[in-house]
Amino acid sequence: MIIPTANRLQQVEEYYFSKKLQEIRKMNDAGLDVINLGIGSPDLPPSPEVMEVLYQSAQKAGNHGYQPYRGTPEIRLAISQWYQHVYGVILDTDRQILPLIGSKEGIFHISMAFLNPGDEVLIPNPGYPGYAGTTRLVGAIPVGYRLDPSNHWQPDWEYLNQLDTSKVKIMWMNYPHMPTGAVAQKATFKKLIKWCEERRILLCHDNPYSLILNPEYPLSLHSIPGALKVGLELNSLSKGHHMAGWRVGMLTGNSSYIDAVVQVKSNIDSGMFKGIQDAAVEALQTSSSWHHAQNGIYKHRKTLVQKLMDLLGCSYEQDTAGLFVWSKIPEGTDVIQFTDRILKEAKVFIVPGQVFGDQGKQYVRASLCISQERIKEAIERIRKIQIELA
Repeated sequence: MIIPTANRLQQVEEYYFSKKLQEIRKMNDAGLDVINLGIGSPDLPPSPEVMEVLYQSAQKAGNHGYQPYRGTPEIRLAISQWYQHVYGVILDTDRQILPLIGSKEGIFHISMAFLNPGDEVLIPNPGYPGYAGTTRLVGAIPVGYRLDPSNHWQPDWEYLNQLDTSKVKIMWMNYPHMPTGAVAQKATFKKLIKWCEERRILLCHDNPYSLILNPEYPLSLHSIPGALKVGLELNSLSKGHHMAGWRVGMLTGNSSYIDAVVQVKSNIDSGMFKGIQDAAVEALQTSSSWHHAQNGIYKHRKTLVQKLMDLLGCSYEQDTAGLFVWSKIPEGTDVIQFTDRILKEAKVFIVPGQVFGDQGKQYVRASLCISQERIKEAIERIRKIQIELA
């Protein structure tokens, strides 16, 4: 390397899953056949109708050029109609909706649009590592706020109210929650909206899991009065529509916040490929029967993963949503040693919970994005090596 890297890279490491997948790839190349229960990348395809629309759209010569930065009118309308159908929320199609090349992109764009070096950002603990990594990349400071396991992983209000928020500009939250699977609660949303408004904090809700194994009706932050004044919401087709690699996300909220994000986005990328936008329109119209069928598959997989956790001596909550089982390991067990031993001896990868913050150091996360047959094989491998946890 003939020049040094930017100073900002000293604030972050390579993403945990990027490094871990390289390790697993090397093990597989050596013929070890690792069963990967770590990644939340759906293994099931989108609906056949979605793929057909992509194919047909890709045949049209005029669809291969640059697309509008704010997305096509058709995809914005589809997002608006989907929000009304799923969440009961009415959004302005032209001013309150911004299609994204994946919602992870949106986390970065929001951070670029609103954060200055030295600003502070409230990050859920445990929570998605991307919030903290992006915060550091733009020169801001992540501040963890505890979630309360005794209250279904809602914010620990006693802890939150003791924080000095004078430098806080953004607060991230995510329900249904990753990694714990805790579901959204209206009372939590109402309280956070009021709390953030009083402190002049932008409340950002990341909402990609609301269609998956959600025991209650899906909930949007925007369904709560006052949310548009203080909040933005990210959503995605990656999880609920099995389109992770397609990179289709959306940002919704107050038009002034959306305009600020467009200032960043329009200097970084262009619109999505027209074929993908057309297919996304079709996906947003997917029938409830299709979603019900997918949830039936995930329900069976979840039962099997819970059996695997039983075998490992772990405990877990039943009424959770999303693509993972979040489990507490036996007392006195080191989670890194625990997961490394399972990987080494059983060739099964599950994620140590401390990847998501120190509140996760006594937990592990296992994905439902793998076939029932492979989950059963993982159970047999673990049973065979007879891991002792005492």
